[in-house]
Amino acid sequence: MAIIECKEVCKSFGEKVALDHVSLEIPEGRIFGLLGPNGAGKTTLIRIINRITIPNSGEVLFNGRPITQRDVERIGYMPEERGLYRKMKVGDQAMYLARLKGMSAVDARSALKDWFVRFGIQDWWDKKVEELSKGMAQKLQFITTVVHKPSLMILDEPFSGFDPVNAELIRQEILRLKEEGATVILSTHNMESVEELCDNIALINKSRLVITGGTDEIRHRYGQDNVEIEFTEGVERRTEVVARQDVNTRLQELIASGVRLNSFKEVIPRMNDIFIKLVTQEEA
Repeated sequence: MAIIECKEVCKSFGEKVALDHVSLEIPEGRIFGLLGPNGAGKTTLIRIINRITIPNSGEVLFNGRPITQRDVERIGYMPEERGLYRKMKVGDQAMYLARLKGMSAVDARSALKDWFVRFGIQDWWDKKVEELSKGMAQKLQFITTVVHKPSLMILDEPFSGFDPVNAELIRQEILRLKEEGATVILSTHNMESVEELCDNIALINKSRLVITGGTDEIRHRYGQDNVEIEFTEGVERRTEVVARQDVNTRLQELIASGVRLNSFKEVIPRMNDIFIKLVTQEEA
């Protein structure tokens, strides 16, 4: 079942077309990668889903019906441009944002304290936001996005500004939230994270939807039907990539030559290669 359906969504800002008849479905309980180069229209689509802006035409459905402001309360949104009140204390800022999402003061404080411990920032509750490093502020932003347990979370470049250790912490939390039943829209340029996390993706370029579907299915679809053969010749390990139709012939040649075959497997392209290929084709 789709938690979000975008149907023929169009949006223009004056002469600039931001979205041109974009239709896609975001399955419930999945991590959905929203991909595209800068200026493609991703952020505009996210803002429409959040009812921050309204489309010129088309519609967005939430659980099969037109999305309402009440539905938006069930969404956690972390924009790429982070917004925190620098002069507020960290704990007061977190409480304020949690209360805006409908949490009681007691529940908000309890949940936030747990999250602060999990992210190792419990000692910063009474310090000012302006004292936080960029990475610490990122952690605070993530916590306040998910603390009210939204059914849909929209994370725009969530790994930006994190070192590898904290980026991995965020990845694991995203996977845990999915296991607990949440749907996550992940807008990112980090193709490695897309491969690791995303069940489905959509690629938008120049305001139009280029491709959407399951991540594994798309990677197989854009493979070049090649096979990688790994073998040992003497003491040296080697690999060769051959076309699928030539595999049997090459295997027989290698066996006849006396080498030891180790493995052979389909060559599946990386999401980064597919992204570049599709965007380049669109721009040609």
